[in-house]
Amino acid sequence: MTKTDTLPRRALGDTGLTLPILSLGSWHIYDRMHYGDAVEMVRHAVDAGLNMFDIGVYGTPETTPPPMTDVLFSAIARGAGLARDDYVLSEKLWLEGFDADQGFRPQLDNALFRVGTDHADLVVLGDVRDPETDLRAVVESLGDLHRAGLIRAWGVNNWSAENIEHVKRLAADLGVSPPSMAQLKYSVARRAIPDGAPFAALFEDGLALQASDVMEGGVLVKPSPPEREVGRDPGNIRERIAGAARDLAPLAESFGATPAELCIAFTLTHPALVNTLVGTSRMSQLEQALNAVGLVDRIGADTLRAAVEPLWCDKGIVDPKGP
Repeated sequence: MTKTDTLPRRALGDTGLTLPILSLGSWHIYDRMHYGDAVEMVRHAVDAGLNMFDIGVYGTPETTPPPMTDVLFSAIARGAGLARDDYVLSEKLWLEGFDADQGFRPQLDNALFRVGTDHADLVVLGDVRDPETDLRAVVESLGDLHRAGLIRAWGVNNWSAENIEHVKRLAADLGVSPPSMAQLKYSVARRAIPDGAPFAALFEDGLALQASDVMEGGVLVKPSPPEREVGRDPGNIRERIAGAARDLAPLAESFGATPAELCIAFTLTHPALVNTLVGTSRMSQLEQALNAVGLVDRIGADTLRAAVEPLWCDKGIVDPKGP
């Protein structure tokens, strides 16, 4: 296999992992594509150095059957000629499926079976929806997975700064690795949490940011609302974000870019960013994601951030401490 490795890579703390600054997600992606097109897209991504894939069993334990994008990825990776060492695998684990006796092990075993591998490089824990969640048991289980060689690092998805601080203390008490990354909604319109003071302190202490929902499920870049399911809407501001999308298009054009390219490029300007998670279901979308990396250098981070400031929709509405 020949890889051009055009994408910059960044170290994920002291985990030993080095990640490309873009990652491809799977939610509502591979089950909307022709198999040959998906193979071609994944092959092209890896050749360009984009070799990190966010794959998960999306759905609660009661969802029967769960969506199949992770199973499809297994076949796509085979069709693209990928060996396991050719890519970084990020899996999702859900607190709703945490087993009081066996921890995350049954859930991760199932996820790895569906992808067809024996380990994940990174696992990201889903939202904390139950305030009674036993976070100590959660951290203990993650330590067990690390010692068993099933994971190398872990992060959290849309957790509050308070809960992250709590599990960091628990990890120190238990002598296990703390969370290395926070996956947070981050876009030109939704910035209050990643750009706020509570997370700035966590980033200063070594936590890394993975930006997600960078186009608000398509709301920022499509002329009509997407038909597929999109993520939660903290602050109930999606209608305001749709309004901001009307101003985004001419702004992107003034920079010689597409709205999608400008959305992705903005996330790359965050000082704590290790990786931006994007979803591409067409080769043209993948090319735009790759183009966004050069856009930051061409425009300049300060100029870009100043230009999109009027599009910020959740400022003063969403608590920067997080949910």
